[in-house]
Amino acid sequence: MSVGNVWSGQWVADRLGVRLDGGRDGEVRRGGEECRGGEGDGGRGGVSSQSGDRVTSGNGVTSGNGVSGRNDSGRGGDGGAELRELLGLALRRNPKRAHLLVSNVLGKHVPQRPAIVHDAGVRLGRRVRELLGDEAAARAVVLGYAETATGLGHCVADGLALAPYLHSTRRPVPDVATVGGFEEEHSHATSHLLLPEDPGLLASTGPLVLVDDEFSTGRTVLNTIAALHRRFPRDHYVVVALVDVRSPEDRARLDAFAADLGARVDLVAAAAGTVHLPDDVLERGAKLVAAHEAATAPDHEGVPAPTTPPAGAVPTAPPAGATPDAGPAVARVDLGWPEGLPDGGRHGFTPAHRARLEAALPTMATRLANALAQAPDDPAPPAGDHSTPPADGAPTSPGGHTAPDAPADNAAAPAGNPSAPADNAAAPADNAAAPADNPSAAADNPATAPRRTAPASAIPAGPVGGGAGATADRPRPPRPASRRVLVLGFEELMYAPLRIAKALDDVLDGVEVRYSTTTRSPVLAVDDPGYAIRTRLTFPAHDEPADGPGPRYAYNVAPGADPHRRFDAVVAVVDSTADTPALHAPGGLLAALSAHTDRLVLAVVPAYRPQTPPTPRTVPERQAPPMHQPSYEPLRGPDFSSYAPEEVGWLLQDFSHVTLEAPTEEREEAIQSGGAHYAESLPVEYQPNARYQELFRAALDASAARIARAVGAVTETVLAERSPRPVLVSLARAGTPVGVLMRRWAQHAHGLDLPHYAVSIVRGRGIDTAALRWLADHHDPSDVVFVDGWTGKGAITRELSDALAPYPDFDPRIAVLADPGRCVDTYGTRDDFLVPSACLNSTVSGLISRTVLRADLVGPNDFHGAKYYRELADSDVSGYFLDTVSGRFAEVAEAAMADARQLAATDRTPTWEGWAAVERISQEYGIHDVNLVKPGVGETTRVLLRRVPWKILAQRGAGADLDHVRLLAEQRGVPVEEIDGLPYTCVGLIHPRYTRGATGADGKAVTAAGTPDTAGTPDTADTTGTEHEANTAGIANRDERTVAAR
Repeated sequence: MSVGNVWSGQWVADRLGVRLDGGRDGEVRRGGEECRGGEGDGGRGGVSSQSGDRVTSGNGVTSGNGVSGRNDSGRGGDGGAELRELLGLALRRNPKRAHLLVSNVLGKHVPQRPAIVHDAGVRLGRRVRELLGDEAAARAVVLGYAETATGLGHCVADGLALAPYLHSTRRPVPDVATVGGFEEEHSHATSHLLLPEDPGLLASTGPLVLVDDEFSTGRTVLNTIAALHRRFPRDHYVVVALVDVRSPEDRARLDAFAADLGARVDLVAAAAGTVHLPDDVLERGAKLVAAHEAATAPDHEGVPAPTTPPAGAVPTAPPAGATPDAGPAVARVDLGWPEGLPDGGRHGFTPAHRARLEAALPTMATRLANALAQAPDDPAPPAGDHSTPPADGAPTSPGGHTAPDAPADNAAAPAGNPSAPADNAAAPADNAAAPADNPSAAADNPATAPRRTAPASAIPAGPVGGGAGATADRPRPPRPASRRVLVLGFEELMYAPLRIAKALDDVLDGVEVRYSTTTRSPVLAVDDPGYAIRTRLTFPAHDEPADGPGPRYAYNVAPGADPHRRFDAVVAVVDSTADTPALHAPGGLLAALSAHTDRLVLAVVPAYRPQTPPTPRTVPERQAPPMHQPSYEPLRGPDFSSYAPEEVGWLLQDFSHVTLEAPTEEREEAIQSGGAHYAESLPVEYQPNARYQELFRAALDASAARIARAVGAVTETVLAERSPRPVLVSLARAGTPVGVLMRRWAQHAHGLDLPHYAVSIVRGRGIDTAALRWLADHHDPSDVVFVDGWTGKGAITRELSDALAPYPDFDPRIAVLADPGRCVDTYGTRDDFLVPSACLNSTVSGLISRTVLRADLVGPNDFHGAKYYRELADSDVSGYFLDTVSGRFAEVAEAAMADARQLAATDRTPTWEGWAAVERISQEYGIHDVNLVKPGVGETTRVLLRRVPWKILAQRGAGADLDHVRLLAEQRGVPVEEIDGLPYTCVGLIHPRYTRGATGADGKAVTAAGTPDTAGTPDTADTTGTEHEANTAGIANRDERTVAAR
């Protein structure tokens, strides 16, 4: 979109060298074969694509049939011009993709006319209906992606008209079961859940229409289809997006995937093209973001400092001298939302639901129009008092302030046209008669946008949104200053606010209505006409999200330096789940909005909850034919790992030829800055000195019988309770030695030859789904038992449970050797003791590295990877560890059997005491990130070997189990604090704000007396002793000493 003839991506294009090129006219491809003109059926196992749907961009330019065809702006043949009308560019901190394509017609980041947003999706839906035909369209299901495309998908369903709609969600709903899910590998929030009220919705055999805002690599679509096809196979998928900017390699990948799947995959896009990036775009982008973030104060984001708390901050009272009550009071409006009508597609939305909504929209719009016309002059209740909802239209404000009426000269010209007069909203008569499906009728400028005029004789209304009088829902003329109104939706709640905004636009005459939504996606804001994200409001999440607190954003809502962009009224639409005290707090969304508008209205849509929780296991499922996979078979020793080939099969790729190692300090800085995920690289392998090796052998000799007994107890429990012939699947790599030992026990005690595989699971990314598919093709999933070494706080336990939600045939319960965190119900012991395999890295794990998941190495159908360190064979003790422990099986057999019997009679329900302890430690030490707290001997050892440790907390009086921890801490200069009452033997704390040279919790070097100087970089030592004391204040009953002092 252009602002004053400046493209809203020009700023990024000039600085990064990014270029958008359009696609080809009328492109259609079948199964990878290119054709011209016309449309085909694609054939079974093929891909066909269509681009060039007629699309109206944000400023009224209409493209022709084919992105490189003529458009109404007269710039024929410039497909890049059409992409530039649809898209702007912005920057974000992301190690894989510096730029962000910002849609001008999506209604997420850029406030847009609601008719334009709705029509963009409807036109795509009509194309899909034309492609499918009415019979297939009536059997189809439309699926939209959270969060960005929940509204677009619903609009596509409106255009299709005959099919129900469902969108994925990142919000778990209590008592509502998940019937599927998938991963969006490169998103800031990756896990998608599917929670339809009718569990049979996805079991239909009709086409599945998948809708996303952009089709950039295709990986998300591949993940979705792969996950759903196994459970709900079908022969036709349609992928819909506003823009298709895949590379030729990405297109070929989808072609091959469809052929392997044996299903037809059609693509429908409003426009297609290519994003050209220079080789150094990531480096240049990172520098730009860093420079602007360093120079941007909170008030440059369009919101005063009190309303922009840092990520995860709890809203607090504003500082002295601040004026948190500045801005208008908040008028709460009862929309009259129909009872039992879903608020969107989270649990499914049918054509019958659509009819109910459309019948109710005029009344809802009238109530809002009345609220916008009513002066907010009633007294407001105290801040945060929501025990009794205020009457319709009654003002509520975090600070109790009532704003005076805005002067008439505050009327603003439409955004993007500063020179336009404030009253240029009257539509020409010839545009008013344009048909609804004619994209040229919609425009960015209200002067050319169609609308229905308000009734000529508006009768003064009674109380806003209610009352018994017949006039309560009749529109009144808006106050003269209300020339620009924004309807602001909320994250996944996009469709309901969009339709409300469109209906409001229909009843308000002479008023420019815009629509956008808040988001959880962080983007850099630059107040320049050539940049798509001009301003940013930041506020804490207010719906108690499942992934914890964090910042949320509203873009282009604050006017920035251009007063013509100001909205003199904002209607915030949230669902009832998000109507929390955090929404109304001084640092919340409403406070942020109130600083930038004269009138603020809150409308709450009831969050729909299914009446009967779905029971997905009762749904008749069709068994999908095995998808053709690359010829992967499990890797086995001696070609991969030093284990004997029968001991374990590794469901991994061999990355031994790839350089993946990075210095520990560099990895830590990249991980904590958000520049990389820990699974994208490997730490340099720790090479133990002679003293450490002696400690390992002594610890193994002392604990071998104890380990053997726990191995026997957990294996007997698995055989008795899970399966008489289980398929052991260890979580590489800490679980793999334990899996080998369990296999050996079953052979020793029962003569069983159990299959054993090792698979990858990555915190925050989930389990290797290609490995799951392989297991399901070769074994009964109900026999699979996942095995790990020990539990810490239970993060991997939770990760596995979430990752297996789309695969209900797999049992997510992990069997572990030791469960000090009390996170599982299948274990050998709950004592926190040293498992000597935790002392070393690859040299006790078959010479295998930890697993790697990186987008350029692992595709949707690929196993995750790992390296085989053959060069470390002289230091390998993997076999020695296994033989030493299994050599004690005979002497502990009777005790192990007794332990198993006792466990069978014990209440082993997980209590998650470890997680609670970690949260407590995190708060006490001012870390505020449980992922940086690693409880237990095994996890503490990993911190010292792989990460940048800050402190080690040790149970006072802990004995030989911690000798190796003390030695490692001494070698790395890490202090050990002895503490009474610690629920674990020890806890490792990763540096909470690591930068190279840091020793303090604030990420700076500390030179105060008594503080260990491990940084070795005097030029960064600028933190005072007072700051250090603040970091450690309030931590009682501990005795800090460095290991060297012992």
